[in-house]
Amino acid sequence: MQPIYLDNNATTRLDPRVLEAMMPFLQEDYGNAASNTHTFGKRARLAVEQARAEVAQLIGAHVLEIVFTSGATESDNLALKGVAAVKDSTATNRRHLVTTEYEHKAILDPCKALERAGYAVTLVRPDAGGYVSAESIAAALRPETALVSVMAANNEIGTINPIAAIGALCKAQGVLFHTDAAQAVGRIPVNVEASGVDLLSLSGHKLYGPKGIGALYVRGKRPRVRCEPQMHGGGHEGGLRSGTLNVPAIVGLGRACVLAGESLAVEGERLSGLRDRLLGRLQAGIPELVRNGGPGPALPNTLSVRIPGVLAPVLFGAVPDVAFSSGSACTTTSLEPSHVLRALGIADADAHGSVRLSLGRFTTAEEIETAADLILAAVSGLRRRG
Repeated sequence: MQPIYLDNNATTRLDPRVLEAMMPFLQEDYGNAASNTHTFGKRARLAVEQARAEVAQLIGAHVLEIVFTSGATESDNLALKGVAAVKDSTATNRRHLVTTEYEHKAILDPCKALERAGYAVTLVRPDAGGYVSAESIAAALRPETALVSVMAANNEIGTINPIAAIGALCKAQGVLFHTDAAQAVGRIPVNVEASGVDLLSLSGHKLYGPKGIGALYVRGKRPRVRCEPQMHGGGHEGGLRSGTLNVPAIVGLGRACVLAGESLAVEGERLSGLRDRLLGRLQAGIPELVRNGGPGPALPNTLSVRIPGVLAPVLFGAVPDVAFSSGSACTTTSLEPSHVLRALGIADADAHGSVRLSLGRFTTAEEIETAADLILAAVSGLRRRG
């Protein structure tokens, strides 16, 4: 049988329509977008600026507020370290950052680096349902807080945080607000103005675009956010991110954003229906199965469950025809339980039995039924063998 892919939060398949948009810039339109003295370079530059506008439109930003990067990890690093490095902005003499215990490692690791450089970092714990409230962020703020970073949606359990409320709080306190929206953009509506976001990270391969491309939104006014570049050499991207632009990937990201915007509501409804069908099938066959995360807002494609008495790595081996995971693709090689589940207060033994199934644009109803059958059969067989 054809393998069934249910690991779309790790990465998504490149949409054929995205590849079609990219192909001319991999072949005949191969100019450097920084070369403005000839037609090849000018065509590349026009394509880049069109893509910049397409990314901006999806998140409600101005075209000049989009900085292209290699992906959300670089965007996260640029946002946190870039703001921390500014000495003459709203961050002056502020050497404190607030984030959460269940952020992606692309946030937590830069925070550790900043701590080694003398910054103080407060980690806010989400509630047992996997949500971070504005009140919990407010309790962590200090007079010297420069930046708050809270993910829009959790990559492992799919819970959606109240970004607008947190953004309003930060604005009232004069604190900059960053959100890692890699899992949210293209799956749920995201609007930086409505949410009061000052910096936002996104990645192309999470929304059916190519790998190795992403963007950082940097607010241009009210307030104008100052951010120090973390890579130097040529002053590309308004001086924030030097390096020859990856034109084909940028064009692909733009096209992916257009496609996501066109199908956002319809696709969200379709995926939530398939997700709920999968959950229902698994619960019917495994009554003691528990869904990780609360009953509040969640990504339409994400399902995290724990199966008592079954270790996730063993289950993966027993279901080779279904691709799913135990959590973030950046940490699945670790023997340690998921830091996300630990932050929710889930015991290590239960965390080791947790799996994440994430659906996508190309997931079909037939695949959901087959995947449920295979997982249920595997769990039954593993339990019989003890």
